[in-house]
Amino acid sequence: MKKIIVADDEARIRRLVCDFLASEGYEPLEANDGDVALELFAAHDDIAAIILDVMMPNIDGWEACKRIRKTSDVPILMLTARSEEFDELMGFEVGADDYVTKPFSPSVLMKRIAALIRRSSGESETKNETITLDGLTVDEIAHVIALDNHALELTLKEYNILLKLLSSVGRVFSREQLLDDIWGYDYAGDIRTVDSHVARLRTKLGEWGNTHLKTVYGIGYKIEAE
Repeated sequence: MKKIIVADDEARIRRLVCDFLASEGYEPLEANDGDVALELFAAHDDIAAIILDVMMPNIDGWEACKRIRKTSDVPILMLTARSEEFDELMGFEVGADDYVTKPFSPSVLMKRIAALIRRSSGESETKNETITLDGLTVDEIAHVIALDNHALELTLKEYNILLKLLSSVGRVFSREQLLDDIWGYDYAGDIRTVDSHVARLRTKLGEWGNTHLKTVYGIGYKIEAE
């Protein structure tokens, strides 16, 4: 299991990121500041990637990244608040590989981390680019959805909901999980927006949607294979 250090002084964000990493099969290691992140990195010789918040007490993300780069090429992704201007030049100088601004979509963060790890290990980034299930085909690279060889027109939110549900057929995703993952963890709107988007998605999928896209009452949604 690949270990990823998550360093952020905001416990809520740290816990959110760790939960999503765990659900993707990683082993997250939590750090509430740069000091702890460096201690964790020194204590483990098999770290696959590091997520560093830019603004942290004691040692900030910039300094932590700079120190790690003195001895390692481990992939490093920086987190920064959208209200702060991320200094890309500074990022390049200290050795950061990528950055994501808050608020962020956890699914986007997971994809960025997975891409960094693949590039670091020399793996191809085009694995599992097509998903198929009972006549439905999703091309993740081209963002094309076809049902019985007929293209479907979905909005970006509908596409992301479908992709999330297809990522683990049979698993129930709660409305809260879908809202956090697709709309972003600090979305302030009504959670019922998930229901309305799923309803429109099911309509567009027609009989396939009625058969495969299931509502688990009081919890959320899942996709079942025939």
